Amino acid sequence: MGNKTNPTGIRLGITADWLSRWFADSKKSLRTNLRKDVEMRAFIEKQWKSAAIASVEIERSTGMMRVVIRTSRPGVLIGRGGTGIEDLTRALRKRFFAGKKVDLKVEVQEVKHMEESAMLVAQQVAEQLEKRTPFRRVLKGTLDQVEANKSILGVKIEIAGRLGGAEMSRREWLSRGKIPLHTLRSDVDFARYEAKTTYGIIGVKVWIYKGEKFEEKKEA
Repeated sequence: MGNKTNPTGIRLGITADWLSRWFADSKKSLRTNLRKDVEMRAFIEKQWKSAAIASVEIERSTGMMRVVIRTSRPGVLIGRGGTGIEDLTRALRKRFFAGKKVDLKVEVQEVKHMEESAMLVAQQVAEQLEKRTPFRRVLKGTLDQVEANKSILGVKIEIAGRLGGAEMSRREWLSRGKIPLHTLRSDVDFARYEAKTTYGIIGVKVWIYKGEKFEEKKEA
């Protein structure tokens, strides 16, 4: 078997953008900021798991930080009268910026079509597996739901682990349409997630192909 490259990592700067956007003036600050970004994403995704978070983008500048959360359930994060945003900002400031003067801004963006986000599809598959729904029914039902969106040209879902409580772990996958992973201009959204079942962890991988992206020609 050949080594598989992460479909998002190989397309950074081509069809995909970085989730962290900032510049570091030294190796120490790079290491510190990068670790803080990873911890911050893990904290948000764990504490607000019910909000169906697709991604957390972080932008830094001098004395300022902007956190953009893309979710399909913005009402869970915003809350009544925007109190949810205030609580989220307060929790981030207390955990990661205690005693520091940082202008922290948290924004929430709605994902209108859940089927176009690989992370949201992976979370949906994991939730059904945790509820002990038969995995074949989960795969087929999710594929039908994603395929109903006409803007999606291909989808593949793969799960691995002790499927159905079997003693031996195995890998199952289903796909529809095409997934051109070797074409760098193809817009392929990829995500990984874990379903924590009573039999152990089941890994979920989702690929969603939404066509090709071409660089727009800028007129002088």
